[in-house]
Amino acid sequence: MAKNLNSPPAVRKQVFLVEDHPTFREGLAQILNGEPDLAVCGQAGSAEEALPAIARLMPDLALVDISLPGKNGLELIKELRQKNRKTKILVISMHDEALYANRVLRAGGDGYIMKQEDTEEIMDAIRDILAGHIYVSEEVMATLPKAAARSAARQKDRPIDRLTDPELEVLEMLGRGKDESEIARELQMTAPAVKTHAAAIQKKLKLKSANALLRYAVCWVEAG
Repeated sequence: MAKNLNSPPAVRKQVFLVEDHPTFREGLAQILNGEPDLAVCGQAGSAEEALPAIARLMPDLALVDISLPGKNGLELIKELRQKNRKTKILVISMHDEALYANRVLRAGGDGYIMKQEDTEEIMDAIRDILAGHIYVSEEVMATLPKAAARSAARQKDRPIDRLTDPELEVLEMLGRGKDESEIARELQMTAPAVKTHAAAIQKKLKLKSANALLRYAVCWVEAG
């Protein structure tokens, strides 16, 4: 059969980027726009900017970082899912997948990939999720049936699950040896906000001192 030379080009899937580092965001946008089946339809540096833009543009997929100024990526995912079940969500983050992937999926995300992965792997993750699949590493995937089988009551019995998403970020940073000023800078919080989160973590985990909190954080990060 003769090829129809006048056939319209394939429709490119629309991707919205939510990333607060302009250099990384622009580099990723260039890569995506160079793909034959993908195109960047919008960008935002914060959850506050992203929410109305995504509601207006209705992209096929939102590529979201966890560490954002103000509301973090997990909070953004929860808000998006309350209003929009159609847009797929892939988290791309520097944070260890073992610490955050299950939280991302529980919040309503469709996958998790680390920024350190090569470009081809990131494109594969995007296409997998657009095809209707969940994308996480094999190690995390192996834990999902067990995680899904836990009852809500049992999850509440685990002290770590009582932490809010920002508190979990602060705990991880403490476990990686960051001091309060470094945490405030990296998470774009105020120093008093970091102190408030640390105090709340200490109380929820029933730790008796700030030193006990630091020891717990280090052991928790090392244990994954």
